[in-house]
Amino acid sequence: MSLEALITSLRQHKGIAHKQDIDGVIQILGKQGFATEEAWIGDDCAVIPHGDSNLLLAIEGFINEFVAHDAWFAGWCGVMVNLSDIAAMGGRPIAVVDALWSAGDAQGAALMEGLQAAARAFGVPIVGGHTNTRCQQGQLAVAILGEAKVPLSSFAARPGDRLVAAIDLRGAYREPFDNWDAATSAPPERLRGDLALLPAIAESGLAHAAKDISQAGLLGTTLMLMECSGVGARLNLSAVPRPADIDLARWLRSFPSFGYLLACPAESVAPLLAQFQARGLAAADIGEFNTSLRLDVTLDSSAGRESGVFWDLGSERLMGIDSRTKESHHAGH
Repeated sequence: MSLEALITSLRQHKGIAHKQDIDGVIQILGKQGFATEEAWIGDDCAVIPHGDSNLLLAIEGFINEFVAHDAWFAGWCGVMVNLSDIAAMGGRPIAVVDALWSAGDAQGAALMEGLQAAARAFGVPIVGGHTNTRCQQGQLAVAILGEAKVPLSSFAARPGDRLVAAIDLRGAYREPFDNWDAATSAPPERLRGDLALLPAIAESGLAHAAKDISQAGLLGTTLMLMECSGVGARLNLSAVPRPADIDLARWLRSFPSFGYLLACPAESVAPLLAQFQARGLAAADIGEFNTSLRLDVTLDSSAGRESGVFWDLGSERLMGIDSRTKESHHAGH
């Protein structure tokens, strides 16, 4: 696939389209929430100042198709993706609550068993929630509370920063969706240790901005980070950590169970990569932030290096965030 065809395909990815829905939320809510610069809409969690620290609050909802197809894994992901949001902001999890609706007891039990399995594996308690097993279809939403001493913000990437990707490649797709599962069969102590890297990195100052790679895929997540920070980026697709036998187009659409993008100064790249690699996680310097407001991408092939523009935030915003004025304070979407 040529770079032009790849760009066209990925721009049509439904995970990116879902992020455009946030624009409507911003238009309705406007300036809401706590008056702190860490609490802008677009971050992975709401940030609530709490003494000398910060409470983090996040919530995730799951599409009906996913819940209907694999209720147990939907329950597992309910915990896992919320933990990923907490970690992406340099936090440690405290507790989880859930709200589930199911078409009967069997589906409800599968959802709860998946939730409980993940909670035990990651060592985070489920402390309450809402249950209704008399619905026409299964639905799931899960919320989490965490704490961060030094938050990693989506609004802190600066021109000149390097873009680092860290992904756990030790997994496989949970078909038929593009969910890369490197967690359900992993040792619990490894899962907990891997997540603990992010707050340690935040507190050491090795990185100052981060996002977890979401349903928008790696490029969509990069675009979200750019829009929040009001920057552009140039990204080398050939440098992205990827399993050897996985098609690049699918990989760039994928939602990895452990996947993060981080912004750091050039001098922090080597020690930052070493932190991930010491735990068997793939990590690489994949690009640089700049002032262009464009996401430019390159791809190396036998014919040479191709270049293209994936998105230009100067002419088309994604989530509707204007980081230059920073007038929206509602976080967590």
